[in-house]
Amino acid sequence: MSDVAPPRARMPPSRAWTLPPRAWALLLSLALLAGCASLPSLEGRSESQAIASAVGTPIHEALAPGLAAHPGLSGFYSLSDGEDAFAARIAMIDAASRALDVQYYIWNDDVTGRLMFDALERAADRGVAVRLLLDDNNTRGLDALLATLDAHPRIEVRLFNPFRQRTLRLLNYVFDFTRINRRMHNKTLTADGAATIVGGRNVGDEYFDAGGDLGFVDLDVVAVGPVVAQVAASFDAYWRSDSAYPVERLLPAPDAAQRERLERAVAAVRDEPAARHYLDKIRDGRVMRDLVAKELPFEWAAASLVVDDPAKALGRARPERMLPSRLERAIGEPPQHEFALVSPYFVPGREGTAMLAGMAGSGVRIRVLTNALESTDVAAVHSGYARRRRALLRSGIELWELKRSASGIRIGPRGSGRSRRGRPDVAATVPEPVAADGEGGRGGLGIGSGSGAGSGSGSGVAGRSDASLHAKAFEIDRERIVIGSFNFDPRSALHNTELGLVIESPAWALRLSRSFDQQIPVNAYRVRIDAHGRLEWTERRADGSEVLYHREPNASIGRKLLVWLLGLLPIERLL
Repeated sequence: MSDVAPPRARMPPSRAWTLPPRAWALLLSLALLAGCASLPSLEGRSESQAIASAVGTPIHEALAPGLAAHPGLSGFYSLSDGEDAFAARIAMIDAASRALDVQYYIWNDDVTGRLMFDALERAADRGVAVRLLLDDNNTRGLDALLATLDAHPRIEVRLFNPFRQRTLRLLNYVFDFTRINRRMHNKTLTADGAATIVGGRNVGDEYFDAGGDLGFVDLDVVAVGPVVAQVAASFDAYWRSDSAYPVERLLPAPDAAQRERLERAVAAVRDEPAARHYLDKIRDGRVMRDLVAKELPFEWAAASLVVDDPAKALGRARPERMLPSRLERAIGEPPQHEFALVSPYFVPGREGTAMLAGMAGSGVRIRVLTNALESTDVAAVHSGYARRRRALLRSGIELWELKRSASGIRIGPRGSGRSRRGRPDVAATVPEPVAADGEGGRGGLGIGSGSGAGSGSGSGVAGRSDASLHAKAFEIDRERIVIGSFNFDPRSALHNTELGLVIESPAWALRLSRSFDQQIPVNAYRVRIDAHGRLEWTERRADGSEVLYHREPNASIGRKLLVWLLGLLPIERLL
């Protein structure tokens, strides 16, 4: 046997190193393009602050009697219906006489988005100072429109955590992922320092029952009283933060032709039959009637705002200044008897699962409503939830998953249950039976279909038949309820900035609790573990019968496979 080793086969050169010169030139150009782009300096940025509730403004005068009758308390009105939610926003913008502070994560360039842009511009035309703060993650295609709005002498627009490279946005994720992965998820609209809208809705047709195949089931509240000052202070903190960049420093100034094109586009939206039909519906709605008559019923309660330090968007916020810690301090002792949670993107993770299991083990009844695989709009999030499902069920936690067919569902009370003058609200006197056709009563902070003027039919502009949960709320021991923008997931806890209202209202907390007994069972699947350790889903049909599934109901094979594959990846902390 020869001691000489046989010659080793030559390995072919790596394909990565044999790219054509033009491909290398393109990659190098993209890297330089992303690396050279930088954010402008914030030095010399104009400063402003929210106004206090101004005596003499129409909004203040309308609210004054109720505020005087409930000293120290804040008033809340639930916006569980999409059309009501849009009507309330337009009404507040139109009623403002001094200032509007508007903060959103998503603002779509669609019918309702254009109509709200138009309402803000009309407010500015009559002398209202408008400050608009948008997260930059979802502004693709809006640069020209935002620059045009910002050119108005009474409108100032800022983008939160903006993209350095605006044309090839994907490059920002490649070269600046840590920063770009942190987003501002807050949603508020405050008028004259006197009234605000806070909750889960973004601005877009799918959030306001304005058409499309899929509509979001969501929840906001109109708030008045002392808590408005807390919302205003939060807006100021974000407006002045190191992540808020004036649009004029990011985008080229619009020319006359661009402004004219925008005006024509907005006018075209107003003249569309679908838009006119939608506006007619909200004018005839209950919220608009009550606003005009100054009889909007409020739930009066002590409340506080919990909100992330805006420095969280740059990874600089201390843990005690982030929402989980602030929420824990605002709530006080943890649940002792009951915890009911509504969260569309429910990813408890290892720590959250252990915490919930510990609570359940100590005797707390825990019930959760989230999206089923068929109704979620983010399959990756469902994969994070699905990997914890068995552990949650084994600990005794009740899991409910919203059906995609729950198109008429509404989360939230019809107002407060009491009028501002102390009389019972008519709608709140209606009981909440589980009706055979799946429709519940309009009263209560539950989930029901509602009917009649202002409740919305779910048809919107073009009609829709499918639903996806987007509301975020939970109640503790039937004593307090929390409504806001945050989900029970790592993204809300670690990456995005969020806010929420802690409302000390046993009435509202009780109604959310009862919805798990009365309304949710007809609109969601109950998930359990059978005797063989397998998951099963129970669906209650309209005729009272039940259907049992042993796999994710009504979800395609491709969707199930995608969730399974995503569940294998170490991405839970990003969800």
